[in-house]
Amino acid sequence: MSLLSVTEALEKILAAIPEPVAAEEIPIAQGAGRTLAADLTARRTQPPFPASAMDGYAVRAADVAAVPARLRRVGTSAAGHGFAGTLGPGEAVRIFTGAPVPEGADAILIQENAETDGDTVTAREPVAAGRFLRRAGLDFREGETLVRAGETLDARRLALAASAGHVVLPVRRKPRVAVLATGDELVRPGEPAAWDQIVASNGLALGALSLEAGAEVVDLGIVTDDLGALREAVGRARAAGADLLVTLGGASVGDHDLVQAALGAEGMELGFWRVALRPGKPLMFGRLGAMTVIGLPGNPVSSIVCGLLFVVPAIRALLGDPRPGADRSEPAILGRDMPENDARQDYLRARLDTAPDRLPVVHPETRQDSSMLSVLGTSEALLVRSPHASPARAGDLCRIIRLDRRIV
Repeated sequence: MSLLSVTEALEKILAAIPEPVAAEEIPIAQGAGRTLAADLTARRTQPPFPASAMDGYAVRAADVAAVPARLRRVGTSAAGHGFAGTLGPGEAVRIFTGAPVPEGADAILIQENAETDGDTVTAREPVAAGRFLRRAGLDFREGETLVRAGETLDARRLALAASAGHVVLPVRRKPRVAVLATGDELVRPGEPAAWDQIVASNGLALGALSLEAGAEVVDLGIVTDDLGALREAVGRARAAGADLLVTLGGASVGDHDLVQAALGAEGMELGFWRVALRPGKPLMFGRLGAMTVIGLPGNPVSSIVCGLLFVVPAIRALLGDPRPGADRSEPAILGRDMPENDARQDYLRARLDTAPDRLPVVHPETRQDSSMLSVLGTSEALLVRSPHASPARAGDLCRIIRLDRRIV
């Protein structure tokens, strides 16, 4: 049976997620990192009045068309303390940045171009109508859509929502991602390890990826290579209301690879198993009732790369992101010659040489073993090579996925 391509595998996973998780309302102060469940529209106009963009004097442009021009100061307008009167011919109002522009004024004479003597203001430079004046609604107007459903709330969007008058925000609840590590050889960090055991790292990595993508993580711990224990752990994931179960290891076909059998015994409908990529060929996907299941390889690098490629988009789909599987790659320049690729899509760990005036130059690491976290830990990008790619020369264009950027 031919292997699925990365694109086909991702399409199948996203197509199987029927709808986003439910919405809830939260205080705006708790909104950082959450995903909007509905469009946000402005509840007020910003600025709500014509405002000064500079410190100086509110004037009528016609009064300072010929300079020097002498005006009579009739008041002051400061932020939060506007001048309530109307500006008449030959008059000026001292004004500060952000303050309301008085009725009758149509320009701001900046203070650098003015001289004062008591209540007399002398304009030394003419100023055109509208100069240094922010009209009402310059930023946005009441009823205007400002942030779209499916967008992640960051500092910029939260500031915009607050200025638009929102106190409570409609967001998607955090999808519950249950993470299950499997293998007799694994121990938790800090636990004593026998001579034939290793410290489990994949669960921490996939938990971190899930949190960054906007999920809530349910840690199911480490389960030994025992069919009954695996079935019990799957039951715990279902009892916890997990929207997505991520298994780590045990999805291949060896004598100790029992994850697929345990899930099948619990009623999982297998969607596919094995994908034409490297690292991460033994990738599994299925549905168990309302729960999506993604089985990742046990090798640490394979697990993390597949988490980026498949788990993160699945979480974004659960959050209602309109483009959960958007291509995150970008162009770069190949730093060394590469041979012809085989039938699998490669994600090669690589370093970047960057400069502000050109595309980054990517240097694939010579060691690409999928067990080597030390190489992944010092890499800045994944070099993406398509199946059956022709030999490439240093200086050719290529595609990379940066590892030093947020995933959403």
